[in-house]
Amino acid sequence: SDGKGSYSIETIEKRNRGTRITLYLREDEESFLDKYRLKSIIGKFSDHIAMPVEMLSEDVSEEPEEKGSDDENIMPNWEQINSGKALWMLNKSEIKDEEYQEFYKHLSHDFDDALTWSHNRVEGSQEYTSLLFIPKKAPFDLWDRDHGHGVKLYVKRVFIMDEAEKLMPHYLRFVKGIVDSDDLPLNVSREILQHDKKIETIRGANIKRILGILKKMLNDDFEKYQIFWEQFGNVLKEGPAEDADNREKIGELLLFSSSKIQPEKQNVTLDGYIENMLEKQDKIYYITADSVSAALNSPHLEIFKKKNIEVLLLSDRVDEWLVSHFTEYKEKQLVSIAKGELDLGELEDKKSLENAEAAKESHKLFLERFKESLGDIVKDVRISTRLIDSPACLVVDQFDMSQNLARVLKQMGQDAPKPQPVIEINLEHALIKKMNNESSDEQFSDLAKLVFDQAMLSEGGHLDDPAAFVHRLNKLILDLEKS
Repeated sequence: SDGKGSYSIETIEKRNRGTRITLYLREDEESFLDKYRLKSIIGKFSDHIAMPVEMLSEDVSEEPEEKGSDDENIMPNWEQINSGKALWMLNKSEIKDEEYQEFYKHLSHDFDDALTWSHNRVEGSQEYTSLLFIPKKAPFDLWDRDHGHGVKLYVKRVFIMDEAEKLMPHYLRFVKGIVDSDDLPLNVSREILQHDKKIETIRGANIKRILGILKKMLNDDFEKYQIFWEQFGNVLKEGPAEDADNREKIGELLLFSSSKIQPEKQNVTLDGYIENMLEKQDKIYYITADSVSAALNSPHLEIFKKKNIEVLLLSDRVDEWLVSHFTEYKEKQLVSIAKGELDLGELEDKKSLENAEAAKESHKLFLERFKESLGDIVKDVRISTRLIDSPACLVVDQFDMSQNLARVLKQMGQDAPKPQPVIEINLEHALIKKMNNESSDEQFSDLAKLVFDQAMLSEGGHLDDPAAFVHRLNKLILDLEKS
């Protein structure tokens, strides 16, 4: 063959048994004659096949003439290059934990031990072996979307493909390991992987196994699971958006900060939240913010603290992505306390609602004046049933983009429509009472804008004109001194 796709066959006489294949390299491919390059190739693709792959040893270089013998009488010294051992093909009972850890380090080039692993052999209509590891620490390129991910693919111990992403979804990109199939062809390509039903079956089984060992770790060793969560929790939160079929199973593995239990730590599961819900509570309440501290001290939380209702505090960037695709868990709706009108269901104080409705009518002119002072920066002004100590807070309509999501997108360099919030005011607050009695339109307008800016700052937002806010605040302080 000339290496261009065609070949010829002829019958020859061969004195010895066996097969010999001779490769003639092109002039620009001489690098393949380098012994270290050859060893590297053999080690990568054929290290685990059962048949030995040998090369002539370098320590025998004497010429036949010097030995006084013929070529045929000299026995060449061969050196085996591949290990010939595939750990994953052994029975699990024959493998020590130290051997698993040693193989993991060889596979992943990680200096630390793996956190846990799953070793399985599937037989029947489809035969394959999988050995999957969960690392203890996140790699530096975990958040590089362009970096390849996935497990290594072998076919009958022969290495086929690194980072076979079709065998593992993107939200499980931290998983390291191998899949060795007996059914796939040796010339399998990435294009074949995209359409092969066998690959879909293996992928589904891999997801099930990883979610299974994480669930077992969560139930049996919570401290160990927290080590995993601190490293890979934000990656797992991508799961509900990417894998609708396993949304609820992923939901079982999520951890959150809570307004009631050590808010500085993410240690509350959704199942734990549901177990601790109040008797008549039928929703899972959450708030998103830039930080746990901002969420914990948000004005939106005031009525929930008063009624002793637990609220999940979501402060990671990925949380906005999570809640936009994960809206229900075990028939319990996830509800943002900063969106839409407050709905506490049967926990609602009917008398407070009636008082708020009556106040809306009696303060109609005041609300209109407030709205006129703020103009188009707000969608509406309404009386709040969620505030206890703060003068005002900002909310968006149920299906509008949250203020926090808009900030996150802006920080990522993406254009996002600026939300037009609703400002809710607390009629019992002294500042709002002062505004209600203010006769000067200029003073009223300054106070209205000051209240809006305070509400924006209290939820971690940024002011469009900080200098104007400082000017109005200083003016208010000086006016108070004069009075």
